[in-house]
Amino acid sequence: MESFDIAVIGAGAAGMMCAAAAGQRGRRVALIDHAPRLAEKIRISGGGRCNFTNLHASPANYLSNNPHFCRSALARYTPRDFLALLRQHRVTWHEKHKGQLFCDQSSEAIIDVLRAECDAGRVAWRRPLPVEALSHADGAGFTLGTPQGQIRAKALVIATGGLSIPKIGATDFAYRVARQFGHKLVDTRPALVPLTFAQDEWAPYVPLAGVSLEVHVATGERKTGGAFDEDLLFTHRGLSGPGVLQISSFWQPGQPIRVNLLPDRDASAALIEAKGATKRQIGNLLAEWVPARLAHVWLEAHQVKADARLADLPDKTLRKIGEGLAQWSLTPTGTEGYKKAEVTRGGVDTRELSSATLMSQRVAGLYFVGEAVDVTGWLGGYNFQWAWASGVAAGEAAAEFTAPAS
Repeated sequence: MESFDIAVIGAGAAGMMCAAAAGQRGRRVALIDHAPRLAEKIRISGGGRCNFTNLHASPANYLSNNPHFCRSALARYTPRDFLALLRQHRVTWHEKHKGQLFCDQSSEAIIDVLRAECDAGRVAWRRPLPVEALSHADGAGFTLGTPQGQIRAKALVIATGGLSIPKIGATDFAYRVARQFGHKLVDTRPALVPLTFAQDEWAPYVPLAGVSLEVHVATGERKTGGAFDEDLLFTHRGLSGPGVLQISSFWQPGQPIRVNLLPDRDASAALIEAKGATKRQIGNLLAEWVPARLAHVWLEAHQVKADARLADLPDKTLRKIGEGLAQWSLTPTGTEGYKKAEVTRGGVDTRELSSATLMSQRVAGLYFVGEAVDVTGWLGGYNFQWAWASGVAAGEAAAEFTAPAS
């Protein structure tokens, strides 16, 4: 049997950050993970470049049933703090879009930084090693059953993430542990995920697969909905792209999404104005405003020939085409599921955790961090920032919890 001050289960972004923070405070830390490859979710993120944070990260960029919960951790460990860590390790980065920061090197550079920070804290790596049983006794801490024997720890951090991307090892481990110790869960569902539509309804748009354009996309009402100006991508089964991934976190089944395909133009007014000023065909004009394939499919859906002259079309028809482009409302039938979801919305109910330390209010010494809890960031580096911030908060707190009596 091995004994440690702290056991961290899950060697992903939040888990490694937590283990490093606790280990560098002199605590004996075991970092345990069942996966044969380390931090695969970091490795594949950002197209292999890892969108590791966002300069604009604030509580407003996170969804939760307990929206103020993330404030404390995010305020205490900011994007600037993580950038300071990268500078220390001579990792360079660039801003790509709206505060999104990516490695100049590969995602492996971030993994190397976290591994080095853990090693600096003399963290004991135990991987690949599944945890098969878990128990707690007051005064004796936690006992973990593994194929290689028992591990005991005074404090336990659960950093095993959510259900997203099961092919790289995602499981419901965190939720099972939460239920074991009496914690409530907020219903989970895929988030930052492509949306799908009924096959017969989507058939006219299948030829547009691969077409992308910047749009305004919204769903829901003001308090519970979301709206974004981002790219939309047509797929064979529905819609994807940054704008749709963003809106998927807000979308509720049965709810429509609203898309303005020409957010920088009053399409109806522009079409009617062009009618009196040009002899051009409507298909050619629309192809200057949106991708040509979309222009032709859109006109076909409105039973207007692409080679029809603007001058020959009634204002009513032009207005209908323009309003459709500006107010396209469509109702998804579902999503591409956890296999394509970047994150999981929902998770361990944060109303039973300390916002300052991430410790359970039910079991002293038990912590939940990262994607395992009901905090879901926007697309663009926000979820990694939550991993860093929650990991550090729990790591520092667990180090204090296990500090020797003076």
